[in-house]
Amino acid sequence: MTEQAPQSRAAGVSVETLMEALPYIREFHGRTVVIKYGGAAMREEELRDAFATDVVLLKYVGLNPIVVHGGGPEITEYMDRLGMEVRFHEGLRVSDAETVEVAKMVLLGKLNSDIVQRLNRHGQQAVGLSGEDGAMFEVTPVANAKQVGFVGSIERVDVNVLNHIAVDYIPVIASSASDRSGQSYNVNADEAAGKVAAALGAYKAIFLTDVEGWRAEAADENSLISRATVDEVEERLPSIDGGMRPKLGACVNAIRGGAQSAHIIDGRKPHSLLLELFTDAGIGTMVTP
Repeated sequence: MTEQAPQSRAAGVSVETLMEALPYIREFHGRTVVIKYGGAAMREEELRDAFATDVVLLKYVGLNPIVVHGGGPEITEYMDRLGMEVRFHEGLRVSDAETVEVAKMVLLGKLNSDIVQRLNRHGQQAVGLSGEDGAMFEVTPVANAKQVGFVGSIERVDVNVLNHIAVDYIPVIASSASDRSGQSYNVNADEAAGKVAAALGAYKAIFLTDVEGWRAEAADENSLISRATVDEVEERLPSIDGGMRPKLGACVNAIRGGAQSAHIIDGRKPHSLLLELFTDAGIGTMVTP
C-alpha cells in the first residue's frame, strides 16, 4: 500500500482551495468591497499583517477594497496617558473639544498612517483619508448631543474622492469628520462603513469584530446566527444592546443602499476576510436583502 507524501497532500489541499475560490474571484472581479477594520485585528501584530495581506490580495485579484477604521481602545489609552477623563453614554464616547482633538491625533496621526504603511509594504499603494477630505462626510450632531458632546451622525457621503482614488489605490478612511462650520466630531466607525457602502452601492460590506458574529443570545457562544435578512435584523435591532447594535445598524444601511450582502466576522482569526469571501462555508453572520 502506497502513502502519499506530505508535500503532495499539501499541494492537493492548496489546489482544492484555489479551485474553491475561483468562482468567487470571478464573481467579485471589479466589485467594490467596504471593510470596517477594528478590534483585535487592529491590535495584534500577527493579525495586522494578516489583514494587510488579505486586503492587498483582494486588490491583486481585481476587487476594489475600501477600508474604514476607528480606534476606540487606542483613543482611550492615549486619554489615560494624558490624564483625561474617559466617559461613555449609551455606548458613545462623551466628547468635548479636547477629546475630539485627541481622537483625531490618534486616528489620523497614528492609526491611519500605520494601516497605509502596512498596505504599502505588502505590495499595494494605499491612500489615507478622513471624512473631512474632499468634504466626504457631512455630519450633524447626534440626537443626544447634550449628553455626549461632539459626536456626529453622517447625513451624506460624497463619493467623488473615493471613486477617483479607488481606481489605482486602496482608500483607508479614518472615522473623523467636521460639519460645515468646521467643528470636528467623533463618528462611529461602524456607521461610517455602512454609510460609505450605501453611498457607493458597494457589492459587499464586511465588519471585523471580536466575536464570531451575531449571536441570538449575546452570552451564548453556540447561538451564532449565520444568515439573516435585513427585515429580520431591523425587527430585532431595538432589543439589541452593546457593540453589536451599531454593526447590525450599519449592515442595514449598507443593504438598503444597494449592497448585495453585509457580513460580521471574527477578526481574531487570521485571514478571516478571505475565508468569508472565497470559501463555500464562510464564517460569521451574513445579512442579505
